[in-house]
Order: sequence, then structure tokens, then C-alpha cells
Amino acid sequence: MSTIKNTVYRGMDGKVRQTTFDMPSELGPHEVLIKITHSGLCGTDIHGIAHGIALGHEGVGIVTAVGSSVTSYKVGDRAGGGFLRNSCGNCKYCLSGREIWCLDRNIFLFADFNTGTFSDYYIGLDKFIYHIPDSIASEHAAPLQCAGATVYSALVDNLEPGDRVGIVGMGGLGHLAVQFANKLGAETVVFSTSRNKEAEARGFGASEFVLLSELEKVQEPVDVVLIAGSQYPDWSKFLLNNVVARRARIIPLNAPPSTIELPAESIFWQGYDVVSSLVSSPKTHIEMLNFAGHHGIKPVIETFDMSEAGIAQALEKMENGTIRYRGVLVNAEKPLP
Repeated sequence: MSTIKNTVYRGMDGKVRQTTFDMPSELGPHEVLIKITHSGLCGTDIHGIAHGIALGHEGVGIVTAVGSSVTSYKVGDRAGGGFLRNSCGNCKYCLSGREIWCLDRNIFLFADFNTGTFSDYYIGLDKFIYHIPDSIASEHAAPLQCAGATVYSALVDNLEPGDRVGIVGMGGLGHLAVQFANKLGAETVVFSTSRNKEAEARGFGASEFVLLSELEKVQEPVDVVLIAGSQYPDWSKFLLNNVVARRARIIPLNAPPSTIELPAESIFWQGYDVVSSLVSSPKTHIEMLNFAGHHGIKPVIETFDMSEAGIAQALEKMENGTIRYRGVLVNAEKPLP
């Protein structure tokens, strides 16, 4: 493989800057080279700017070269990934298909700081990139690599037959959570601060819409709660038996810069479980993409150029809450090597 100059966008002095470096001239045995065509924009990327790392972890593109031991990909395939990049393969988590919890995991923001999907090219291990179903367009597949995997894994790991699902916040994560929960067969209740989102929530598959200021209107308690917004609800009002069922699972999907202050008495007497969920391991990721492709689940997106100006525009809209619902960076067409 000839040497390729790769354009990568990374955090520098609190801003996003374009940088260029030479990629390795040879791929490792299990490595796959992907020409990035689209990359989703996630709130985690904002944290990455301050750390000065290569940005992006929701990449989708075209395979342009494969390592000597790769058998599951060929040149021309579409593939995506970027958050979970590697794991040890030998610990109890890896051996049970829970690689996302591996103590030696390589995940975006915490390792491999020169690799990101806000770039022309991305090198990933064959186990940690994923085929994109033909039924999913690349611009819609990009946000599924993190946002879609996050909500799907939280649901399938915690949902039981007959459960009602409550989704707090219907933004970039929440609007996908509603679609997945609905297609998984669960009655889905959206909790929101804005009445303006009711029509869209029902269009995504919500069977019920309740304002956080009108919790008394909940028809039946919910058994699984996904906290999908940027803020936590007022727990003293939310954790009531008419809203949240006893033994419910409460799953925060975002990590706001604050503590989670839950009333201990409610947790103890009502038997609530607070469960952490983080993107997904490979098996669940593959299931998610196939499930989304089969059921026509896709994010509502707004596209931007993959350039310093385009990324700055997208980040500004994300930070002021005007992006609808997920931002996707589109890479300008360039010749393949």
C-alpha cells in the first residue's frame, strides 16, 4: 500500500483544526483502511476538543485496503465504527461478548489520541468495524455507530416482555430510542419539557407523550427509564409510583458534568436499579445495524461539510441546541488511492 497523506481534524487550543500526517505504508494483519465519507457528530466530540485529540467516532465509508488476515471485508465494502477500537480478548468481559467493559479497552477519548473519523481515512481492526446494510444510507448509518448503538444496547440489555419504556428527552439520542423501543414491541412514553415535540414523538412510535411538568398524566408507570437528554429530571417528582414502577431500571445515557443525586429512600423502598450503559460490544452492534436496516430505523440528520468551517458551524448548533436531531459531516469527494 502506498503512503497516504491523511487529513484529520483535531482539537487544538480549544478549537477544531485541520492537520495532515502520513499514514502507515502497510496495514497490520487484521487492519482495514476505510475512506471516510460521513461522520456523525456527538456530544463526546466536544469533550475531545479540550483534550487536543483527533475527533470523531461515528464514521462510515468505503473499504480501500485490507490486511493479510482479513477475510470479512473486501475493497469496495461499506463499513463503519470508531468508538470501541480494541480490547484484550482474554478477560472475562471479552470472553463473554462484553468487550465494551474490557479493562484494557481502546475507546474514543481515552486512548489512541491520533485516530478519529473526522478524517479522510480511518484504520480499524476487522472485529471492531461493521458492515453497513444495503438498506441504510451512509449518512444515516453514521449516527448509528454511537447514538444508535448506545440506545439499542441499553434497551436490549434491560427490556423484559411487557415492559413500558420511558424516554426522558427527545433529542439526538431520544428520537432514536423511541424508534428502537417501538420496534422492539414496547409501549413507549416520551417525557419532555416541550409540547412542540409531541407530534414528532408519536411519529417516531411513542404511544404516550407527557410533559415533565405534568407527570400526573402518565397512564401507567414505566419499567425502564432511559435518560436521553442533557439534563436529569427532578428526581423528587419523577420517582413516584404513578410514574416509575417498582423495580424499574433507570439508565442514564449521557454524562452531564454533575453528580447524579437520587433520593436514597426511593431507591431503597421502591427497589430501583440504576444501570450504566455505554455504546455496545461488537455482537450487539451488528444486531443493532441489522435491526435498524430491517425496520427502517434512521436518525433525522442535518449535514455539514467536513472542514474547519463546517465542523465549527455544526458544533455551534449542537451547543446552542438548534441542531436537528443529529449532525453528520460529509467528506468532499476525493480520488481513491
